[in-house]
Order: sequence, then structure tokens, then C-alpha cells
Amino acid sequence: MNYTHLDYEVKERVAYITLNRPGKRNAFNAGLVKELAQSFTAAEKANDVRVIVLRANGKAFCAGADLAYIQDLSGFTFEENLDDSQSLMRLFLQMYKLKKPIVARVQGPALAGGCGLATVCDIIVASDNAVFGYPEARIGFVAALVMIFLVRRIGEGKARELLLTGKTITAREALTMGLINDVTRPEELDTKVHEYCLQLSKDVSGSSVAITKEILSKVQGMDIQNALEFAARMNAATRMTDDCKRGINAFLNKDTVEW
Repeated sequence: MNYTHLDYEVKERVAYITLNRPGKRNAFNAGLVKELAQSFTAAEKANDVRVIVLRANGKAFCAGADLAYIQDLSGFTFEENLDDSQSLMRLFLQMYKLKKPIVARVQGPALAGGCGLATVCDIIVASDNAVFGYPEARIGFVAALVMIFLVRRIGEGKARELLLTGKTITAREALTMGLINDVTRPEELDTKVHEYCLQLSKDVSGSSVAITKEILSKVQGMDIQNALEFAARMNAATRMTDDCKRGINAFLNKDTVEW
């Protein structure tokens, strides 16, 4: 499939989805949202893909919404704004529930919706020149959609601090806050991302990752009893998978499994 706003390629069982609007600091518009959804669908369906890397060309990861896009939105009716908002909602939910792990490679600014894109990924690796923030409140807007995922990622207290102040934080601050998973020098960013990809594609079972992500996405809204009962059912079902049988057999025979 041909894309206008991003690049898509698969190498060594990794699908690379690369935002490609460097002149616009990889800012959102409706076309980019649509193509991101299409590319994630393609990666999830591909048998030769185990891990997805979300990255960007240029000096910025994603600076939020395109200015022309924002100007268009200001003239929308409520119904048009709702339809547009739901498109972004579906993208975030798709990424969050995707069966394959997503690693965000972040350099430079990741702001507003761009920070939201990173937030819904499973692993976030950033260069030490990256910055993160949700400045929506500073222009009279609200980070309503990403708020749901941000609270799950870092807890309500820290989420309130970021969302209410609209402040921008460094990669080191984001690491301390639990927003991201790793920080490295810009010249070592690709190497660090590759290390995570190797761990996720070779060291762990693909079906185990998919089941783990499904459990994580579902149990947080349940009470403790229902969550445990759901987990018990998933535990039992996992024992019946080919990957589990293969892994147990290798463990008993002291073999190493390369997934």
C-alpha cells in the first residue's frame, strides 16, 4: 500500500512505521491519522512481523496537530468535531489493544497528540534531547482522549500535574515520572530501540505477548473478583497454546527456545 504521510517497511520481523512530515514537525492531520490506523492494521496482520516500531523523520517526533488542521476544526459543527475526535479515539484504542508490541522511538518534541501517540505505545525509548508534554490547556483545549491512557501509565497524581499545568518536561524527567522506559544519547537511539526489538521478537513468545496485552487492557476496569476470574480463565487458555507447550518442553529438556 502507498502512503502519503508516513513510510512503512518490514525488516527482520520488525515493522517500521515512520511519520514522514518533517517540514510540519510530523504534526497530525486527518490523513495521517487514517494512514496510521491502516499501517498498524497491516503490521498486526503480517505473519512476518513480531514487533512494531513507531518513529519519525526529522528533528521532531510529533508536535501535535497541524496548524491548518486546527484552523479547520475551529469551524466544524459539534457532529463533525465528534466524528473527527472518534477517529483519533479509534487509533489510540487500536494501538493500545494491538496484539503485537509497539516500541516508540522518540527524538525531539513529542507534544499534545504527539505525546499521546507515544503514551499508548508499550515501550517508549527517547533520546536525551526529547521533550514531552500535553500543552492543550494552554490554548483552551483539553487532552481528553490521551488522559485515559496517561492515568493508566503513570497514575492520576502525575497525570494531573502534566495535564493541568500543560508544562513540558525533559526525557530524564519523563523517565523519573514513569512516562517513558529508557533514555539514551541521540547517536545511540537506534541501537537501544533495536535491543528492545530483539528482546520482544526472540526472547519471548508472540502468543504470550498478545495474551498479556489483552489481559492488561481488560482487567483495569474490573473489580478484583472479576479481574482474578478473567485472569484465571486466560491462564488456563494459555496453557493450551502451542507456544506454551513448546516452551515447557524446552524448559524441561533444558533447551533454549528462540521465538
